[in-house]
Amino acid sequence: MTATKGNSSMRVLVPWAHLEDQMGGWPDGLQVEVFDGTGDPPADLSDVAFYVLPYGVSAGRDLLPRMPALRAVQSLSAGVEKVIPLIGPEVTLCNGRGLHDASAAEHGLGLILAAQRELPRWVRDQDAGRWQPEHTRSLADSRVVIVGYGSIGAALERRLLACEAEVVRVASKADPGRDVHGVDELPALLPAADIVVLTLPENPGTIGLIGAEQLALLPDGALVVNIGRGRTLDTGALLAELSTGRLRAALDVVDPEPLPAGHPLWSAAGAIVTPHVGGGAATFYPRAERLVAEQLRRFADGRPLLNVVPRSGAPTPP
Repeated sequence: MTATKGNSSMRVLVPWAHLEDQMGGWPDGLQVEVFDGTGDPPADLSDVAFYVLPYGVSAGRDLLPRMPALRAVQSLSAGVEKVIPLIGPEVTLCNGRGLHDASAAEHGLGLILAAQRELPRWVRDQDAGRWQPEHTRSLADSRVVIVGYGSIGAALERRLLACEAEVVRVASKADPGRDVHGVDELPALLPAADIVVLTLPENPGTIGLIGAEQLALLPDGALVVNIGRGRTLDTGALLAELSTGRLRAALDVVDPEPLPAGHPLWSAAGAIVTPHVGGGAATFYPRAERLVAEQLRRFADGRPLLNVVPRSGAPTPP
């Protein structure tokens, strides 16, 4: 599907045909085609100037090396570590910051509540027709350390506070004015944590940030939650703690990912695993469509794009 207006146009690939109607037509100066990451892409991509990556479809990234005229890429994920190696520094890279805040925070809260109130256990009992009530842990009055405090962490914090939990914020660097601790303070913070939630991006400084040393600092029975990136948590070290029953885990992201059949995490005692679905709830798509519509208007008008990811050696964004 292609729409062209004006005497000259810039070629754009977007994942949704219905966006044209929502926008009242494509902006002047853009030749827009639709590729949703399934089926065959356009044969010739040599003049694509702006590409909106289909969400959750790795095949979409494979097209990037075939776009020598690319000027801008819009990722609908907050993390762009898999995109950066595929584009040059001259390409403006925009991420999906903010699009996943509500859905990821909801999923994080759901994982925490499921683990604290032992919901998987009760589902298994229901399947077996077994009535064996016991008291469980609670989220209220628990101390939750959020590691990687950003927009998703802030959205999760609002939900945790509504559940009467205490929240400790941790980011890469301390910010006393916002009551945010630095990661260098984790050795002092982890021993008092009932729950630690990772909302970290993946980069050289975060890979393996939580390993055997950090997990050992957590008190017995603590819950480790990961809704950020799988490689920020050492899987082997976590499995060692789960195997003794000392710690529990609730994971939406894992390493390796996808988690292969037979991997010990599937059957680890005290672990809940979901297949990286936290960010893709119903709230995501309308927000993503609004962002892409605004980016198309800005690109057509030559205005600065939103959510530009700073990169070393990259030029000033358009």
